[in-house]
Amino acid sequence: MPAAGNAAAARGVKPAMTNRDRLGKVGVWLHPSAVTPQTAVELEQLGYSTVWLGGSPAAELSMVDPLLAATSTLSVGTSIVNVWTADAKPVAESFHRIDAAFPGRFILGIGAGHRENDADYRKPYQALVDYLDELDEAGVPQQRRALAALGPRMLGLARDRSAGALPYLITSSYTSSARTLLGPDAFLVAEHKVALTDDPAQARELARAMVGRYLRLSNYVANLRRIGFAADDLALPGSDRVIDALALRGSVDSVAERLTAHLDAGADQVAVQPLTSDGDVLPTLRALAGRIG
Repeated sequence: MPAAGNAAAARGVKPAMTNRDRLGKVGVWLHPSAVTPQTAVELEQLGYSTVWLGGSPAAELSMVDPLLAATSTLSVGTSIVNVWTADAKPVAESFHRIDAAFPGRFILGIGAGHRENDADYRKPYQALVDYLDELDEAGVPQQRRALAALGPRMLGLARDRSAGALPYLITSSYTSSARTLLGPDAFLVAEHKVALTDDPAQARELARAMVGRYLRLSNYVANLRRIGFAADDLALPGSDRVIDALALRGSVDSVAERLTAHLDAGADQVAVQPLTSDGDVLPTLRALAGRIG
């Protein structure tokens, strides 16, 4: 325990929880449509510590409150609020509403979207800097927000202006390099897709339906090239090599081992995104519960 923790213990005071304490080592990444309050309750009971809500939610963040109200320890984060579609001021108001009701259990994840999808897209780095400046003015604490960072410059911004980074569509080798850039203090959440099947054709079909949409987006393609994938890998619909790397398949034990590789590489948390044919994510998450790390 650090010296500050020893001093607090000596006074009979419990040290304040850090982001690492609250977020835990294993979370889930889900579209908001897949998460009901009842789902959140079961995920908490299964031992998952954080639910990251994908997509680009509206500034009101109305889907967050019911999940936190139904649970007692679960953290919820956005992955991510899009700076082009949700203005900083109402997002900050939503943050303060949620934090007042559920102190410390919400992380505001923000990102700069995609050139191909956002009509107002301009210099993404500067747009994020400006947005963070507005969040500062509105009193959103640096340690309660995170960035959807991929490239070195964005990872540096996540390190300097937020609590950490939320990279998406990555491998454990990327996690290792990202940790080096972030340094030891910023937290790092590594998302990874999984298909619990030993059938390669079935797994790849599920994966291509999800991964293919990101192979149309230049920022993801650029990052995958930095990771080491070639142009032929990234041409639609994606080579078997890239699909198998970005969406893990196989038995519970083999998938859990490869998810744990993110933790071994320096991630504070791995966020599991199940790929299923029927949209029911709970069987996969039940099977993996307690097996990762």
